[in-house]
Parts: sequence; C-alpha cells; structure tokens
Amino acid sequence: MRKRLIVSAAAGALALLLTVPASAAQFGPGAAGIGDPYYPNAGNGGYDVSHYDIRLKYQPVTDELEGTATILATATQDLSRFNLDFVLRVKEVLVNGRTAKFASTGESELEITPARPLTKGSPVTVVVRYADKPGEVERGGYSAWLRTPDGGIAADEPEGSAWWFPSNDHPTDKATYDVSVLVPDGTQAISNGLLTGQSSRAGWTRYNWRQTKPQATYLATLAIGRFDLRTDTTPGGIPVVTAYSKDLGDNDGAARASVERTGELVDWLSGYFGAYPFDSVGGYVPNVPTGYALETQTQIFYSPAQFSRGSNTSVVVHELAHQWYGDSVSVQRWSDIWLNEGFARYSQWLWSEHENEGTAQELADYVYTSYPADNAFWSVKPGDPGADHQFAGAVYDRGAVAIQALRNAVGDEKFFQILKGWPAERKYGNATIQQFQAYAERISGKPLADLFTTWLFTASKPSVSSAGVPAAGATGTAGLAPSAKATVQEPKSWKKIQETNSLHDHAH
Repeated sequence: MRKRLIVSAAAGALALLLTVPASAAQFGPGAAGIGDPYYPNAGNGGYDVSHYDIRLKYQPVTDELEGTATILATATQDLSRFNLDFVLRVKEVLVNGRTAKFASTGESELEITPARPLTKGSPVTVVVRYADKPGEVERGGYSAWLRTPDGGIAADEPEGSAWWFPSNDHPTDKATYDVSVLVPDGTQAISNGLLTGQSSRAGWTRYNWRQTKPQATYLATLAIGRFDLRTDTTPGGIPVVTAYSKDLGDNDGAARASVERTGELVDWLSGYFGAYPFDSVGGYVPNVPTGYALETQTQIFYSPAQFSRGSNTSVVVHELAHQWYGDSVSVQRWSDIWLNEGFARYSQWLWSEHENEGTAQELADYVYTSYPADNAFWSVKPGDPGADHQFAGAVYDRGAVAIQALRNAVGDEKFFQILKGWPAERKYGNATIQQFQAYAERISGKPLADLFTTWLFTASKPSVSSAGVPAAGATGTAGLAPSAKATVQEPKSWKKIQETNSLHDHAH
C-alpha cells in the first residue's frame, strides 16, 4: 500500500517548480499546415524531417497494406504535440521510444501527442504502425492510390504520399528515403533511387530501395505489380532502371520505344542543365487508366495513354527536365509552379530544335498567335495561377513563352548560362520565382522586372511592345510575332508536344 505524503502548501509549490522545466509554458502544438497559400493544410509546422524508413507488406489480391514508418526529424520549436499528413488506419505511434497518443483529425491529419514534450532543436524519432486498404480510402471524394489488375500505384501531385506513408507533406521539407516492400513471389515493388537488395522466403519477396538525395514527399512513388524490370547505364555512366507492366496491350511497344531512350535523353539534357543531380534515373509504365505522367524523383511515372498515339520522346524529355527543375530545385510554395512546368515545357521546345522540328522561337510565336486576346488562356498568370489553375495549359505554354522572352532579352550566351547555373546554385533546395528573377538579373546584368511582370503576372495577353525585347532580326517586339493577326506556320513538333498536355490532368 502506498503511503500518502503530506506536505505544506509552500513545500508543494517548491516541488512543482523543481519538477517542471522553466520553459514549459513555451511548449505548444505544431501547426496543422505549413501555411502554403494554395494548400494551407498541406505539411505541418514544428519539425523538420531528415529521413523516412518505410517498411511495407502488400497483398495485391486484397489491396491490404501493412506498414511501419520510422521518421527521423528535428523539433524546430518546443512541441507539446505535432501532426503528420496521413489517411490510413493507424495502430500504434511511438515517439522517442515511448507510446504516444494519436488521433485522426480533419481530412488527412494524424495528430500525435508524445509522452514527453519535445524541446526545440532536439532529435525526434517517430514510429507509426498502420494497416488498411488504400484503394478504399478517399478524402474529399479523391484517392491517390491507383489500383491495377495486379497491384497498386502511388504517384500524384500535389499530394499522394498520405495513402502509403505518414509524412510532412510539402515540398519544403525534403528528406532521404529507405523503402522496403514485401510482396508475393512473382510480383515486383518499385520505388525511388536504387534497388539495394532483393530476397525471397516462404513465398514472399522483399525489395529494398534507397534514395540518398533530398526528395519532396510528392515525388516519392511506389509501384507494385508484375513488371518487366530492366537495368542499364546511360552513356555517361548513370544507372538506369525502367519497368513496364506485362499487360500494356497495344501501348507496349510505343512505351518502350520512348522510355528506353531515357539514358540518351538525360545525357542530352545535361548539356543544357548541367550534371545530372541524382544517383540513378529511370521510369515505369504501369497498367493504369490515367492519362498523366509525373516526375517522381529518379523513377518517373508514365501512364500508358501517353503512348496511345505512338512513341513520344517529348514527354520523356519533359519529365526528365523536372529532375533539375522541380525535383533537385523544388518550389518554395505551390504558386511558384512555373519554375517546374515552364522549364519542363521549354525543354520540349529545345528538343524540337534539336530534332529540326521547329525552333523555340517558332513555337513561342505559334503559341502567341494561336490564342486571341479574349481567350481565357491569357487570364491565367503563370507566376501565380491560383490553386484551381495550377496545372492549366497556360502555365506550361505561356510559361514557356516567358522563357523565350527571357532568352531574347539576355541573349543566348547569358540565357544558357542561367539555364545551367540555376539548378547548380540551388541544388537540392527550394526557390521562388522572385529568387530566380534576381539570379537571372545577376547573371545577365539586366533589369528584368518588367519582363517577368508582363509574361508571368499579368492576367491579359501582353502586347508585343510591352516587354520590349525583340529577337535578333525580328520586326516585332518581345521576340514574338509582329502582331496577333500574323499568320505563323505550325511547327512540325507542335502536335506531338500537345499530346503531352494531359501531363497536368492529375491535378485534384
């Protein structure tokens, strides 16, 4: 039997002071969102993740996913509780080895209260055990888990990780990854980076993947199914991993004819963007009914529909360009999406030049003259399109026109110096459009505020005199067509590039 200890009020108060940290009053909950203007609830405040270790077991027949995610982080404030972004059913949470309280709140929040508060600057280890059928879980009428005839796929933007691992789901909190997946024999599991190990036992095979470079959560991917998995190297020596579902039907040949050129194309892009920033490169084509592609880091997701009209190297160029513009250098906030999509589209224009199917200038002229001033195309501002228009065609095409205007303003020598120098200076980090403008001004030695305002932040069709940057030998200005009424011949590459417009159809 415990004895009751009787103390004076003064002694009790002194004991309380001795046992409660002086900073206790400063402990508070981390924010349930990182504060992105487009997606205020995306991500979380109060901590920074350095590494995800994700161990999964998946049964394709029943869509049953079991997982244990170990998250290494650092508290960035004194925390009484914090959130992770996650939608699956959680069984247990540990924080620094101790059982923690948890609750699902909002649409996709896992609210965790550790047994002991976390002090600012301290290392944090979070273990989350979970089990669910991701294909049956929807939030807001939407699911980011794609069921296939032989498995499941996780690949989506701006969010998708919440359907297979808990995370701080915003591009500003990058981390490294270990992904280990146990699947029935005869089924493969694919994720980002390099396959570091594979072993089989008792009818199950485990695949271990490792991504050693910082990676945003939406760029993490998981593909489970029956694939033809291939490995090779680029001419420059970078490991290449490609995979194709074994039931792609009529799209099989065109998909392989396109994606198997990955090694050649990544080396070609390195001539424009500098050394490839990661340890491997590749792409996979699963049997899904979607139409989009996504630049999932080092292991690009392609829908079979991208090749329904035959091979298309242009889409491979687009997604590979993102490895520099979007993956290595990621957006600081989702309104900076032009830094991803404008440059990926422009890479397709550079490929068109390379293939002698239309210069970037001719493509810019064609875009400009194809849309009259009253077309809704010009109402979208690529530099701040709004969440509802984040993946609108204007972000891609008008965004690429803006890059051509920049090229004409600073000249080819400085332009290609900017194109290569920017991803080197911001490697593995995040950036804003304003920071890119400052960089371009520093390298070119020219003021560019008017050009960026005109082409990225004006909700109307710019007049050809508004930017005042004529192309060499052009009779008009801004390096575009002399007038909106001018007849410009359709570049040969135009239709093939437009076939990739469904790239942005994944927005939800």
